[in-house]
Amino acid sequence: MKAIFIAYNQAYNQEIVELLEAEGQRGYTVWEEIGGRGSVDGEPHLGNHAWPTQNHAILSAVEDDLVPGIMEALRKKDRDFKDLGLRAYTWAIEEAL
Repeated sequence: MKAIFIAYNQAYNQEIVELLEAEGQRGYTVWEEIGGRGSVDGEPHLGNHAWPTQNHAILSAVEDDLVPGIMEALRKKDRDFKDLGLRAYTWAIEEAL
C-alpha cells in the first residue's frame, strides 16, 4: 500500500476527486484553502492580497496496483494545464488501521 499526497490549484476543485474515483480509488482526506509555492516555477498560491489563489491537498492510501494509473492521470492533467500547478508524491505505508 502507498500514500499519495496531491497538492493542487483550487481551480481543479472536484476534478482531482473525480480522477481518483475514475482510477478506482474511493478513500481520501482533503485539506482546502492551503498556501504554497512551487519549487520550480509558477506563482505562489497564498490566499492573500498579493497572491490570492489558494491550493487544496489530498492524502489517499492506495493499493499498489492502482498507483501507476493514478500517477499517470495526474501527470496528464499537469501537462494539459501546466499553469495551474499540481504536485503529487508517493511513499510506502508500513502499517494501516
